[in-house]
Amino acid sequence: MSGAPLVPLSLARAFLFVPGDRPERHARALATGAGGVIVDLEDAVAPERKAAAREQLAASFAALQPAQRARLLVRVNAAGTPWHDDDCAQVGALVAQGLIAGVVLPKAERAADLSGLAQAIGPQGVLVPLIESAAGLAAVNELAAAPQVLRLAFGNLDFQADLGLACDADEAELVPVRLALLLASRRAGLPAPIDGVTPDWRNAARLAADTARARRGGFGAKLCIHPDQVAPVQTGLGPTAQELTWARRVVDAVQAAGGGVVSLDGRMVDAPVVRLAERLLAHA
Repeated sequence: MSGAPLVPLSLARAFLFVPGDRPERHARALATGAGGVIVDLEDAVAPERKAAAREQLAASFAALQPAQRARLLVRVNAAGTPWHDDDCAQVGALVAQGLIAGVVLPKAERAADLSGLAQAIGPQGVLVPLIESAAGLAAVNELAAAPQVLRLAFGNLDFQADLGLACDADEAELVPVRLALLLASRRAGLPAPIDGVTPDWRNAARLAADTARARRGGFGAKLCIHPDQVAPVQTGLGPTAQELTWARRVVDAVQAAGGGVVSLDGRMVDAPVVRLAERLLAHA
């Protein structure tokens, strides 16, 4: 599964984190079938290892196929940290060489930080801002509208820590935050945002519930912290067989009628229903 990308990053459903200082895991992460792989220089790498991890990325990525590199993002250290400027210079070189598709910016809070990162990587690179704080939420519309932004992503655990929340597993307190990311994405014309992590990767029931919540809430992707999470997330965020059957029947009925409003199973099928059916088929 390490050949051509399954889908473009704009439609990917699972984004798998892999430590930046474990180059032997980079190709294995791509082989999971995750639509996107995020090589992490931030939380996954200890401070004393960050410089070495940054410097070895080019050699690790050069061993990959071009189609694999198109699925690679690097999460740099946040703006204001001692490593941010060097990270930006390095990812700029990686994008210029065609070794990665773009960059994830943690703790994104200012459009100016995205502009500086965009300048570092050049116009061919994409940006994924992680909304992880109250300041990031306050600026979410500006962040979504910044040039080169591919999708918004939600750092649910850091967000809770920033606000001092003590959420249950269902994270009901974060419903307004997730809705804000969805609305900002829609206003900016971005693809559906990327939901946060399920920290207990061994809890299949929790992962299924979190993925179902993401789909109900309009999110199109989810961050993964373990390879075992990739396949359930891919499946859970995709349309079901029953939905696809219904969508094909809707499209076929409209085409047979030559357009306009038709009836299917006793229910009216108008333009919004047709758009839903077409969206389901596009995401299959």
